This record gives sequence, structure tokens and C-alpha cells, in this order.
Amino acid sequence: MSALGENVRKHRLLAGLTQEQLAYAAGLAPSTVAKLEQGGSVRIETLHILARALHVKTSQLMASGTPEPVRAEDPTRVGLAELRSALTPPMGLSDGTSERTDEVPNISALLSVVRSGATAYDSDNFGSVAGKMPQIIRDTNSAVAYYDSGDEHAQALTARAEAYLLGGRYLTQVRQYDLAYHALSGAIQDARTVQDMNTAGYAVVIMSWLLLRQGRFDDAERAAIETADLLEPRISKATPERLAVWGWLALQAAAAAVRNNRPDDGGEARRIAESAAAALGSRPGSKQHRFGRFDSAVAGMKSLEDELINEGGDPYRVIDESTNKARFSDHAMKVARIAETDKEWNRHRLTVATAYTKIGEHEKALDRLTAIEYANPEWIKHQRMAQDVMSDIVRKRKRRLTADIRAMATRLGVLG
Repeated sequence: MSALGENVRKHRLLAGLTQEQLAYAAGLAPSTVAKLEQGGSVRIETLHILARALHVKTSQLMASGTPEPVRAEDPTRVGLAELRSALTPPMGLSDGTSERTDEVPNISALLSVVRSGATAYDSDNFGSVAGKMPQIIRDTNSAVAYYDSGDEHAQALTARAEAYLLGGRYLTQVRQYDLAYHALSGAIQDARTVQDMNTAGYAVVIMSWLLLRQGRFDDAERAAIETADLLEPRISKATPERLAVWGWLALQAAAAAVRNNRPDDGGEARRIAESAAAALGSRPGSKQHRFGRFDSAVAGMKSLEDELINEGGDPYRVIDESTNKARFSDHAMKVARIAETDKEWNRHRLTVATAYTKIGEHEKALDRLTAIEYANPEWIKHQRMAQDVMSDIVRKRKRRLTADIRAMATRLGVLG
């Protein structure tokens, strides 16, 4: 029996349940519980369902174990060799890896390049980001080495902090978590050195997202909550950037708490995020900060995501509030002139697609996937929720799969 299976068995016995009773309470097949207790593996989402039925935190069921053997090299990992080299250069006993250059760095031009990379990332142009990031990292390292003191050194650290942050966002998106952790740690360290607490705070937002994706719910919540407490602003005097960062930290804390079977704590964090969004919405220039879109619509869409995670969640509520001309519908986003590459909108579209699969409306779920893929072909390939929706469509479809369904399922890695 694996450590994970032993944990599940221990908590099941403490609850006085048989395998069949636990499966019934969780809404799972008895074979799923039996397989898990015998050493099989399951998705984090399944662990969350079991934790909810056992009235424990999801993290209490998790355990370390020996990883499965690697059967084939991840092509994404191979394709990132240059970025890996830039972020983690070889370390020897000599000082021969210094990146100091004789050419005088132009820090303002360098920062402009970094921010154009962030714009490319937000526009779903992942190829551009991947191509430019290695040189951006090397150039910012060179600038920090060249200007080793004074105002120029601080400016170089600012540029490198933003470069590391961009790298961390991209690498988390494409699920290269260890490399992303290295980049985000560098962003936090550099930003703290120059007292740019907004950049440091947003790097913690992405760090919390990374930890969430790894199933480290306690760590993700703690990082977000502790940082939010440190950065909590005076609402009346806070800048739009600070409000956005504070709000995002609250959203990440909520996401971790809800997935860790602690909905009350998640709800409290959601209310903090809504307060930040309400304050931000009344400020001039609230849309022009560096850290992407954060507003009351984003906070509301995230609360609907919780609806599908919490016990007794209502998929019909998600659909009702997200279709026709409802507040979180495609129509409302277009009226608000939100770009179709906006990641929060498309994450919400995936939530709606998931809700449709839960009520058996697979054609409507497929329509949502098709719309997302049309505008965001690179982004959707890295979304586990999209893969889950597609898997459900393929598994439950009674008729023969159409060519379009087979093609999308293949692109999402569900078939072939």
C-alpha cells in the first residue's frame, strides 16, 4: 500500500466508513477507493472529493512517494533548454560564469523590452515569449553585473525582477514548475531589494498559483495570506496597482482554501477580494496597472468557479449567471471591450463548459471549447480544465465522434 493509500484508509477508518460507504458519500465508484487504497494514483480533484466526504483538509490525504518512472522526455522541457540555461547557468568552482559586459546597458530600453514581452504573454503569444526570454534574462543579468551600485544598480534590479516575473508567469502556465519557482524566487528577491513591493507581491500571487497547481494547498494559502497581510493598504489612499495585487493575493488564498476543503475561509478571502475590486473600480486609471485585469467581474467569476468545487455546488447557477446577457456572459465581456485573449475571461469560459458537462449538455460545452481555442490556441493547450472537459465529452458521447471533436481532442492531448 502506498503512503497516499494508507492516508486515505486511515481517515476512512477513523470516520467509521467502509470503502463502499466512502465511495457513496463521495459520489465515486467503489473501485476508485479500492484502487487508491491498494496503491493506485488519482487526480488531485478526486482527493478533494474524498477529503470533503471525510471532513478533512485535502492536504491531509496527500503524501510523498516514489515518482513514476519517466517513459519519455517532455518535449516542452527540451524546447526550453535555452531559457533553462539562462535562468540556471552551470555552477563551478571558478568565477567564469559572470555575465558582466563591456557594453553599457540601456536600462530603459531593456525594461521596455521586458514589458513588451509581458504584453505578448497577455495576448497569448507564447511563441514570442519563449523566443525572447533567454536573451532578456541574460541582458538583465548583465545589467545588474555592470551597474553594481547606485541608482543604476537599483534600476537594473527592477528590470530583472520584472523579467524574472514574466519568466515565472510563462513557465507556470506551461507547467514547468521547478524552473518557474526559480524565476519567481529571483523576482521576489530583486523586487524586495529595491523596495518594489507591488512587483514582489504579484510574484507571490504567481508563486501561489504555482503551488496551487502542484497541489500544495496549505503552502499556497499561507504564502498568499501572509503577503496580503503585509501589503494590506489603506483603501482611501492605495494606488490601483496595490489594490490589484492585494485583491489577487486574496483570490489566490480563496482558491487554495476552497480546494483544501475549507469553504468558510475561502469565502472570507473572496470577500476581501471583492472589497479590493470595488475600491479599484472607482479609481481613475484603474485599468492601466502592470499586473493584468483585476476587477469586480474577475472576482465574481472566481466565486462561480468555487460553485463547482464546493459541496452541493449548483452548475445551473454558473450557467444562468454566464449566458445570454448575464453579468458574466460572453455578451457582457464584449460590451466591456474585454479582449478575447483575456485569460480570466477564458478561464471562466472553461468553468461554464465544465458546468455544462455536469448537466450533460456536451454540445454546449464543446461550443465553449471551440470559441476559446479559436481565439487562444496556445493558451488552451496548457489548461487541465479544458482537457477534463474534452475527456468527459469523449467518454460520454453516445454517437460516433465527429472529425472536429477528434481533432480538438487530439490537440488537447486527450486522444492520440
